[in-house]
Amino acid sequence: MENYSAVRGDAWLVYDGECPVCNTFTKYIRIRQTVGRLHLIDARHPSALMDEITAAGLDIDHGMVLKFNDAIYYGSDAAYVLTMLGSPSGVFNRLNYYFFGSKLGAQIFYPAGKAFRTILLKLLGIKYIENLKHANPTISKTK
Repeated sequence: MENYSAVRGDAWLVYDGECPVCNTFTKYIRIRQTVGRLHLIDARHPSALMDEITAAGLDIDHGMVLKFNDAIYYGSDAAYVLTMLGSPSGVFNRLNYYFFGSKLGAQIFYPAGKAFRTILLKLLGIKYIENLKHANPTISKTK
């Protein structure tokens, strides 16, 4: 199993591997080489990092997670930090910077992207990950 804090500077992005929006995002997002390497973790597969996210009470269906320098960033904070680590090369990364390059921008545009993802998953019949429900069956479904 991979050690998610072994390489200082590397970043781990946890995303939904069955979500077309998430897959497109992870296909094009780049971080600066000086930062380190970006590791992509599919939240639909068991991992120590998903266990850590669940133990922290973070619902992966409500926000992506970025782990960087032993800190966990969630939702719009993850989008903002990932953008700050991002490479300026490519149209996708420039657009990403335009929308998520400030905390205010991330707080405005991240929920819109999340809403689009939710609608798309429903239309495509893709089930939620429900990491918190699987960790604790007494938690009721909020969707």
